[in-house]
Amino acid sequence: MNVSKQLINWYTDNKRDLPWRNTTNPYFIWLSEIILQQTQVVQGLPYYHAFTTNFPTVFDLANAEEQEVLKLWQGLGYYSRARNLHTSAKYIVNALEGQFPNTFDEILKLKGVGDYTASAIASICFNQVTAVVDGNVYRALSRIYGIDTPINTGKGFKVFKALAQQLIDVKQPATFNQAIMEFGARLCKPKNPDCTICPFNTKCVALQKDSVSHLPVKLKNVKVTKKYFNFIVVCAQDQKTILEQRQGPGIWQNLYQFPLVETLKEATHTMIEKEIESLSVLKGKSFDLSLYNDKVIVHKLSHQHLYTKFWIVTNTDHILDGIPIEDIKEYPVPKLIGDFIEKFNF
Repeated sequence: MNVSKQLINWYTDNKRDLPWRNTTNPYFIWLSEIILQQTQVVQGLPYYHAFTTNFPTVFDLANAEEQEVLKLWQGLGYYSRARNLHTSAKYIVNALEGQFPNTFDEILKLKGVGDYTASAIASICFNQVTAVVDGNVYRALSRIYGIDTPINTGKGFKVFKALAQQLIDVKQPATFNQAIMEFGARLCKPKNPDCTICPFNTKCVALQKDSVSHLPVKLKNVKVTKKYFNFIVVCAQDQKTILEQRQGPGIWQNLYQFPLVETLKEATHTMIEKEIESLSVLKGKSFDLSLYNDKVIVHKLSHQHLYTKFWIVTNTDHILDGIPIEDIKEYPVPKLIGDFIEKFNF
């Protein structure tokens, strides 16, 4: 079967009108690909518009403050993407004189860019015949050809990359790559794909063997850990609060949060009261402490679940190094903190 031709024909009839499909500007394509890593189109689209509006060129992005970039990224998660994007923009401007790299190998040198992203940019912007392999491609090819090699292994990547490279239309590499990604995203979906309208339904090995729901195969090797987070929300009498910037590696690097008390188990009022008495900003001060959320908020990340409580400190006098409560929304914060700020009536 001519998979390449059928995919392109399907794509021609079914592709969505998305802004990054109306340009070959590598800066815009790069932005879209980074934003859409781990993110669905419907969620990523407003962020793409925000970035292209606020940073219309790579020079604008490179010259921005990191805090500004992180604030614009707020709510999208996986914040290392934003930091890598900013770092690479400065590299392009300062080391490459603003010229975006134009080969797969050179694009791959950008921080935060892997094989998939480099292949997408190289093919779409520079017509290079290098096939993309992402979750959508794994899913489509594993089902069409009945491949049960685990996709999260080195062997799996090599098998699917070789097959995609074999199938790619050498005359239309950009169209083929976008076609197979769109096909996986919209028709050959993870759950409940409509196989009755699939152009491969008479040839799909998975459909013939009734194994669509079992492919692709992915080894389960991620251990999820539990953490107990207690955020201390200070509402001082001088209308100030405290935000701290997270430093070092780990989640939410360089984002802001309320002072954090991490415990080994779900904290009680007594536990937290003892802990915050040692906080420098509250040492020696009188205050009232209350729990905001009676039900623990579970914030799920890829490798850890955060069991979260917000504790409210009131009736304390002015605090050193506090920030005006009215300015709190100017700081880039994790979604967990941002959702609290939106709901809490300061």
